[in-house]
Amino acid sequence: MGGTWLPSSLLLLLLTRASPQDGRPNFILMMVDDLGIGDLGCYGNRTLRTPHIDRLAQEGATLTQHIAAASLCSPSRAAFLTGRYPVRSGLASDSGAGVFIFNAASGGLPSHEVTFAKIAQQRGYETALIGKWHLGLNCDRRDDHCHHPHAHGFQHFFGVPLTNLRDCQPGHGTVFRVHRYVPYGAVLRTLGGVWIAALLLHRTGVVTVRRWMLVGPLVLLAVAVAMVVGLILAVPYLNCVLMRDEQVLEQPFRAENLTQTMTREAVDFLERNAARPFLLFLSFLQVHTAMFASAAFRGTSRHGIYGDAVQEVDWSVGQIMETLDRLELKDNTLVYLTSDQGAHLEEVSAGGEVHHGSNGIYKAGKSTSWEGGIRVPGILRWPGHIPRGKRIDEPTSNMDLFPTVVKLSGAVVPQDRHIDGHNLMDLLQGGAERSKHEFLFHYCNAYVNAVRWHPRNSSSVWKAFYFTPDFYPEGVNACFHTHVCFCQPDFVTYHDPPLLFDLSRDPSETTPLTTDTEPAFHSILAVMQEAVETHRRTVTPVENQLSIRNLIWKPWLQPCRSSIAWLCQ
Repeated sequence: MGGTWLPSSLLLLLLTRASPQDGRPNFILMMVDDLGIGDLGCYGNRTLRTPHIDRLAQEGATLTQHIAAASLCSPSRAAFLTGRYPVRSGLASDSGAGVFIFNAASGGLPSHEVTFAKIAQQRGYETALIGKWHLGLNCDRRDDHCHHPHAHGFQHFFGVPLTNLRDCQPGHGTVFRVHRYVPYGAVLRTLGGVWIAALLLHRTGVVTVRRWMLVGPLVLLAVAVAMVVGLILAVPYLNCVLMRDEQVLEQPFRAENLTQTMTREAVDFLERNAARPFLLFLSFLQVHTAMFASAAFRGTSRHGIYGDAVQEVDWSVGQIMETLDRLELKDNTLVYLTSDQGAHLEEVSAGGEVHHGSNGIYKAGKSTSWEGGIRVPGILRWPGHIPRGKRIDEPTSNMDLFPTVVKLSGAVVPQDRHIDGHNLMDLLQGGAERSKHEFLFHYCNAYVNAVRWHPRNSSSVWKAFYFTPDFYPEGVNACFHTHVCFCQPDFVTYHDPPLLFDLSRDPSETTPLTTDTEPAFHSILAVMQEAVETHRRTVTPVENQLSIRNLIWKPWLQPCRSSIAWLCQ
């Protein structure tokens, strides 16, 4: 036999690249950080320019009741990637912190969790994550990368392993607002009082106080202050890290042109993989604080730096869409755009500027289970498969992308674990008129905060709150006194009976129903309580990835560039 012999591995690669996709689409999944549902023209905004995202909605389907499985970054993203409530992965804290706050923490998305990227990779897709991760990095050593995107199916990674913090940009202050939680005045008064009392007792001869006993408290106070100040000064080096795959590129990263750089990375990935099936997760750092926008977009909006950032994201989406058109991939690519949770209403810059977006008619924002915190944009386009201009008012979840991607990639949804999402295609294509989500459970960290019920024989969407955050000042839809709303008893109000709303009539959650205004009040709550108890029985205890032990900074896990190796000593 003539011809050149090829190794079997190379032959398989060539056949994979040359073979048709059998109707399987490519995937571009875009997640904007802290984008409000009211920030986009296709959801009613008339003061920000988002023509590219609006065009995406015109050419596809718009979900009007698309719900994030959590109202904070790390748990919401875990649910999106796995199709499971974050409590099932241990990404639901029972303490104050609901997200990872250090790169050198040992918690993260567990290796036994299955992401849609991991399944797509197994099905022959080239996979990439560009942008924000926020689901951990290392476990035992700084190079084990047990939680790295590579460990979860993303062959290529360019971005930040944590998130964009105030500390990452000079002049924006710090997210570690220790003064909000430490009663400095009381501490100083106590130390001062003890010191003066000891000095007076010593001077009068009542007791003998050695000099070190007088100086000691002052030294301890000075050391404690120095440690806090040192930590805050080091945060940009600890947390503001830009990586390519497993290599640290910048530490701290320079944010101003990062969206431009990420967009070029995404375009390059599409161009390199135009001839093979691909999955791209483009996870924007914008519009999370600290706010930034490149020079080309600064001052272009009517809403300050926040609006500039939204419009730069829209530009980036336009670049991705133009690339699909140029590479003739538009008809064979499912595009999805969303936000990880609602706009963060508590954000005020170091200079006193308000840095938050709009949640439209919906109450409150990020870190709450009010609609403003969990109702997010949901736009899907796949020409020829998803009807143009379709609007779907049924409850859907960001967890639904997992089974949708898995099934469209030609794989089977895992049967060895509880999957909470549902394939969206029947709803998108008109094969079903009702959402498969009869109930959705809204968590505040590890606690079931509220439950949503869409009865199969009714147009109502009932929502019951078991507790709600304490807003400050009273009546303001935000938790200004703590920066984010906490879930512990000292920060919430419990309701017995629960607060009940019908979102189909009161989407802004303005007026709780009573036995006088809703005759079926008690029976509705009884059905919802039974659903909560049934759901809880399906939740198996797992390691808490957001425990204090898994959250604290561990120097032996700190990623470092060689130029600042002192951090890793």
